[in-house]
Amino acid sequence: MSTEKKGVRVDGRDLTLSNLGKSLYPEFTKSEVIDYYVRIAPVLLPHLKDRPATRIRWPDGVHGGRFFEKNAPSYTPDWIRTVRVPTPGSSTGREHLDFVVVDDLPTLVWCANLAALELHVPQWKAGPRGKLHSPDLMVFDLDPGEPATIVDACEVARLLRDLLAADGLDSYPKTSGKKGLHLYVPVKESDRTSEYAKEAARRLEADHPDLVVSKMEKRLRKGKVLVDWSQNNPAKTTVAPYSLRAADSPSVSAPVTWKELEGCDDAARLRFGPDEVLSRVDEHGDLLAPLLEKHDRSL
Repeated sequence: MSTEKKGVRVDGRDLTLSNLGKSLYPEFTKSEVIDYYVRIAPVLLPHLKDRPATRIRWPDGVHGGRFFEKNAPSYTPDWIRTVRVPTPGSSTGREHLDFVVVDDLPTLVWCANLAALELHVPQWKAGPRGKLHSPDLMVFDLDPGEPATIVDACEVARLLRDLLAADGLDSYPKTSGKKGLHLYVPVKESDRTSEYAKEAARRLEADHPDLVVSKMEKRLRKGKVLVDWSQNNPAKTTVAPYSLRAADSPSVSAPVTWKELEGCDDAARLRFGPDEVLSRVDEHGDLLAPLLEKHDRSL
């Protein structure tokens, strides 16, 4: 493995890339990770814009240790945007942390060079002067408990879509990049997203008790799909659309169509690697583009 450093200029910013030949996944190097993020940036960056990012870093690759990085490290370039976010009860003992906001390609490349394979963001935005807004997205994490699979999560996603539609809400799916699905609901800024999501999950569980569980206890999940509403807590984050996930081989949290979910009978059909996702974007564009529009749907 080469430890050679390479200077590059990205959109007017000077960056130093290092260890480009290092394997962050088996047979997938840091250079390939950076290349993926550069190529996916046109559709990824709009979903990261204005959202303070938690970066999960694997400096020794996916089979090495990982750590969650919320605060901007001391060596963060001064041109990278940061936002101060209250973190009461943080394990660091600090009441505030300065989060990186991945608003542009140089910042994205800087993160990738630090082996930040996964980028997680909240469902709310920070304004240009640091004001923290109320959530404009609501998310449901559909997590199948063995022996249930993502195929069962597809059925639950369709049921949840119909429940939300009855309340006048649109929903858009993506894979988690692992074994589940995420369902996004764009809304007018609201402080009720967590309350509404919890109520919706419980309603779905009441209607389909053999398939759906809304409580977090692992003992309740066997053979069912957890509709995890808790990620709507403003202190929590969800992996961003198009982010890589850490696994034995690189996978992506990929937007999908309802048609794909309706016709899915094989979990392998909903696992996508970087090249597949880039091809899908070439063919379909950003399937989650409606999330980026201004919405007036109230809860």
